[in-house]
Amino acid sequence: MIRSMNGTKRSKIEGAVEECLLPWFAKNARELPWRKNRTPYRVWVSEIMLQQTRVGTVIDYYRRWMKSFPSWRSLARAPQSDVLKAWEGLGYYSRARNLHASAKIVCDDFNLVFSSDWRNRAENFQGLETFLCSFPGIGKYTAAAIASLAFNEDAAVVDGNVIRVLSRLFAFGGDGKSTAGKKKIQAFADDLLVKGRSGEFNEAMMELGALICLPRNPNCADCPMQKVCTAFAKGAVEKYPKLKKKKKVPHIIVGAAVTVNCKGEVLVAQRKQNDMLGGLWEFPGGKLEPHETIEECIARELKEELGITVEVGEFLMTVKHAYSHFTMTMRVYFTKIISGRPRPIDCADYRWVAVPDLGTFAYSKADLRVVECLQK
Repeated sequence: MIRSMNGTKRSKIEGAVEECLLPWFAKNARELPWRKNRTPYRVWVSEIMLQQTRVGTVIDYYRRWMKSFPSWRSLARAPQSDVLKAWEGLGYYSRARNLHASAKIVCDDFNLVFSSDWRNRAENFQGLETFLCSFPGIGKYTAAAIASLAFNEDAAVVDGNVIRVLSRLFAFGGDGKSTAGKKKIQAFADDLLVKGRSGEFNEAMMELGALICLPRNPNCADCPMQKVCTAFAKGAVEKYPKLKKKKKVPHIIVGAAVTVNCKGEVLVAQRKQNDMLGGLWEFPGGKLEPHETIEECIARELKEELGITVEVGEFLMTVKHAYSHFTMTMRVYFTKIISGRPRPIDCADYRWVAVPDLGTFAYSKADLRVVECLQK
């Protein structure tokens, strides 16, 4: 009996997807630059940029990126410094490095015929999604998105918006982000997927979550799926999805140095490729250790990182920034070298840079604040 009821519910929702959701999307879809002139490359770039980043933030970055790197070849040939500079401020910089690496693979291994050769390659990987997952930085979600949007493969995408929509449509009471919950939500999405219209279906589901089925104060009155939404019928829309309380993220204090030489040039260091924010440039420094003053921290870090002994002088500024897994307060001081010459001990490289030229390097958001302050 319960199985029959679930089957009936699912059948009604499936019908509403084609009859209500897809027509709604056709009329209400936002005009986004990556929805025009779709190619595997354009889709790939947009999906990487949209990982853990809001649509509104991505739009301008995407447009600038396409002007700088309009093709796989132009991206593959670009130096990493240019790639990171184009990504500057977007965060999660491993995405830029992985995208760069993928472009090189496409050009070297596919000789730029990715769109026509993928079927032969995918057969060796037991399907297109598995094949796409072999590229750097591509997981199940991104592979499904690229497969459906660029190649019209029947692959259902599940992101935060889709989890919320499906949890409400089926009044799913489990944790949609747990292993078991993800499997259940994926099964819902796979069942509802409109064969042959996978890209349209996926975008419609995500658009519904972004515009109507909001985390708070959802606009149920304008929802095309309202009549088949189980949570709405129960009067309990905002009770779904069931979410665990977020753990409190740790907070760290960092000391950073603006070291100036006799020419008025500033010392910047490049992070190692495998470090967090790898390849970006920074004002040297690091995490404050227990029982250490911020001045002692800065002096120690510059000795360990660049082999120089410095005198910590005037305070410049405080920068606060939140990452996905911790928050940071960075205290920045001017320093001058007492002894030693900089050498890259615990960094990839270093440069003495005139203040007006600091902007030619790629930095994290926190270090960009320091650049802006120095250039005022």
